[in-house]
Amino acid sequence: MPSILLSSLGLQNFDLLSVAVAIAAMGVLGFVVFLQNRKSTTSQHFFYLSLTIIFWSAVNYAAYKSQSSVTILWLLRLVMFFAVWFAFTVFNFLYAFPDENKKFPVWYKVIFIPLAIITAVVCLTPLVFSEVMELSPAGGASRVANGPGIILFGLTALVFNLSGITSLLIKTTRAVGQEKLRYKYVLSGMFITLALIAVFNFILPAFFDNPRFIPLSALFIFPFVAFTSYAILRYKLFNIRVVGTAVLIFLLSVVTFSEVIFANDFALIVYRSAVFLLVLVFGILLIRDMLREVEQREKLTTLNEKLQVAYKEVERLSKAKSEFISIASHQLRTPLTAIKGYISMILEGSYGKIVDRAKIPIENVYKSNQRLINLVNDLLSISRIESGKMGLEPEESSIEEIIMGAIDDLKITAEKKKLYLKFEKPTESLPKIMLDKDKMRQVILNLVDNAIKYTPKGGVAIEAQILDSRCRILIRDTGEGMNEEELTKIFESFSRGTVGTKAYTEGVGLGLYIARRFVEMHRGRVWAESEGKDKGSTFYIELPMM
Repeated sequence: MPSILLSSLGLQNFDLLSVAVAIAAMGVLGFVVFLQNRKSTTSQHFFYLSLTIIFWSAVNYAAYKSQSSVTILWLLRLVMFFAVWFAFTVFNFLYAFPDENKKFPVWYKVIFIPLAIITAVVCLTPLVFSEVMELSPAGGASRVANGPGIILFGLTALVFNLSGITSLLIKTTRAVGQEKLRYKYVLSGMFITLALIAVFNFILPAFFDNPRFIPLSALFIFPFVAFTSYAILRYKLFNIRVVGTAVLIFLLSVVTFSEVIFANDFALIVYRSAVFLLVLVFGILLIRDMLREVEQREKLTTLNEKLQVAYKEVERLSKAKSEFISIASHQLRTPLTAIKGYISMILEGSYGKIVDRAKIPIENVYKSNQRLINLVNDLLSISRIESGKMGLEPEESSIEEIIMGAIDDLKITAEKKKLYLKFEKPTESLPKIMLDKDKMRQVILNLVDNAIKYTPKGGVAIEAQILDSRCRILIRDTGEGMNEEELTKIFESFSRGTVGTKAYTEGVGLGLYIARRFVEMHRGRVWAESEGKDKGSTFYIELPMM
């Protein structure tokens, strides 16, 4: 008897160790495969297969350790019940492998599923095992009375297993390269496992009245586990990325449970078995967390690669846009300048006196042409700024003189709207600073002109002051004011506030953007503040003194 031999070796619980190792191996492997890709049909059926193996191994061991004939009878029926589902999940896995979205045919739902359910139910009745005829001294039954249902069980298991093996064999013959090798290892492992189970768990007990090897049934699972594990390690089967951790958890579980074989006390066996289960559960949870971390890392890597591609595409499009704007603006500026010259000459009477009723329309054409020229100049400035072709020509300049020059240029515009436009000069003259006079003049012109446009009454005041090592220019108006959203967007290109779109429909939102970029070229900053609608706005320019 195997139990006598094991006892002589001091390994009375070797059969229990085999069950524990089988549970640990299939549990770790099944959960790792499933957690790696939960949506894969193959991963799902491999997980179901691992669960049926675990339940079948545990109940099979319990059946041959029990001392009660009634308990043994029901445990044996449960063994056959789980054996049916074992064979059924073997077919499901082998048929679906290795597809991620495998669809099962109609005959599967019409024949195989009902056959599995009926056979599993029959296995729980006396039609398979009617009674325990003789108990074994070591536990379990040495003889069991078989019913006619054992034939149904055998045929059902044979149909499921042969169908699964045949399905995978056909796919193996059609495969090439590494895929063929993966199929071969899974097929070989499953074939050896099913052959061992058929011989020692069915043929010997049913036809030769020899159940002595049934307590070691869990050992027959190892060929499948070993071949599958090798395919995972060698040929990246299931694309598992935490193999090292899975192996570590498996070895730790086996080492933890190996202490059971040296325990003679039942309570100690239960305690160490509980420790084994805890190690196994927490190990699986650890693998799950690691898989999530690997998945997140891979997603971040993929996202980063996509962002890099998108960034390069945006750079390319931005460059193409700048080049187009530059070419188009250059092409437009020459004819617009010529039109302006001819219209100016017509208004001056160079081509003869014009009638009064034509004078106003021609003046309107002149103004519209000037607006187009200003727009083209703005577009050229943006194109040169974004392409990096615009540089600074710094020189010692007086901020006060620049401000006064801007006021002189815009004084008539303010007077037409009956607005005041004043410069609140500091008590002491401001020191000269290094800056590009033309660009800073355009900044102040843009900001003051913007303030005049959107101020219906009151006026605009300009102030300059020195704060530490920076020069600050304030442009305050009594206009419509802005809300928080407008304040955050007003210095973006082609952006205008709601008041701007209603009160001054001719602008396109480039002046303040160009002003911001010119200030930033001077290593300064520009921003706006407002207490809200109808409370005016204040624009700030800060420039370094050095």
